[in-house]
Amino acid sequence: MDKTLNTELAEENDRGNKAMGKLSLIVEICVVVVSIMWTILVSIYRLFIPVPEKSVKGEVVLITGAGHGLGKELALLYASEGATVVCLDIHEENNKETIATVAKKGYPKAVAYTCDVTDYAQVHTVVDQIQKEVGDITILINNAGIMPTRPFLQHTKEEIEQIMNVNVLGYQWTMKAVLPTMVKNNYGHIVAISSLCGMQGLPNLAPYCCSKFGIRGLMSTLRVELDFYGKSQIKTTTVFPYIIDTGLAKKPKVRFPDLFPILSPSVVAKCVMTAQRRDVLERTVPREFVVTDAILHYLPYAGSKILCDFLDIRIEAE
Repeated sequence: MDKTLNTELAEENDRGNKAMGKLSLIVEICVVVVSIMWTILVSIYRLFIPVPEKSVKGEVVLITGAGHGLGKELALLYASEGATVVCLDIHEENNKETIATVAKKGYPKAVAYTCDVTDYAQVHTVVDQIQKEVGDITILINNAGIMPTRPFLQHTKEEIEQIMNVNVLGYQWTMKAVLPTMVKNNYGHIVAISSLCGMQGLPNLAPYCCSKFGIRGLMSTLRVELDFYGKSQIKTTTVFPYIIDTGLAKKPKVRFPDLFPILSPSVVAKCVMTAQRRDVLERTVPREFVVTDAILHYLPYAGSKILCDFLDIRIEAE
C-alpha cells in the first residue's frame, strides 16, 4: 500500500512539474511578445524623436579609402568634430592631400598611413603602428572599395578576385586588426559602407553586388556575435548609399534624376556620421530607400522587375 501511495505521489508531483513547466513557458512567451512589441514602439518613436548624437571628440577614427571621395569627406567631418582622424589609403599622394585639406581647415588632429587593405600582414603591421603612435582605434570606418562595371561574363577572374579582396576581405582584415582592443575594452564602433547594391542586384555589377551583399551579412553576423559574447558596448553601423558622385560609377543612368539625384560625397558623409553617432544599426541613403527595398523584396519577382524597369536606375557597362 505504501508503494502504491508513493507511486501516486510521484505521478502527482510529475504532473505538477509539467504544469508548472507549461505555465512558465507561457509566461516566457508573453514576455517575449511584449518585449518585441515594445521594441517596435520604440523604433516608431525614434522615427520622430531620434536618439541624441553622441560626441566623437577625442575618439581615434580610422578611415579606409580616405584619399578621395566619401573617405576624404568623412575625414574632414570627423576632424571638425574634434576626433583624431587616421587616414588609410593605398595611394600615398591622395592620402597626403586629404591630410593637407584637413590642416587647411584648421583641424590639426589628422595623420596618414599608406596601406593595401587586401594585404593581411600589412594591415596588422600598420594598425599596430597606429596603436603605438596615435592610440587605440575606437571607431573604424571601412570605406575602401572598387566598382568595375561590365556584364558578368566579361569580368576576368583577376578582376573578380580584386573586387572581393578589396570590398570584402579588406573589411575583414581591418576588423580583425582593430577588434581585439575594442573587445578588451568593450568599447568601440565599426562602420561599414555597403551600397544599395547590397540590397538589390543591378546589371553590370554582379561581383560588386556580391561583395556588398557580403558586407551586409558580415556586419549582421558581427552584431549578433558581439551581443552573444557580452560585448554589446561595441556598436556596429552599416550604411547603404545610393549612387555617389565619386567617380566609381562612371556611367550612371537614372530615369528620374529630380526624384533620385546622384548624391554628393559630402551629403553621404554627413548621413554616415549621423548614423554612427546615433548608434543606428543600418541606414540607407537616402533614408526613403529602405521602403523601396522592402517593397522590392516582398513583391513577386515579376512585380519587382516591373518596378525596377520603370525606375530604370542602373550603371552602364564601361
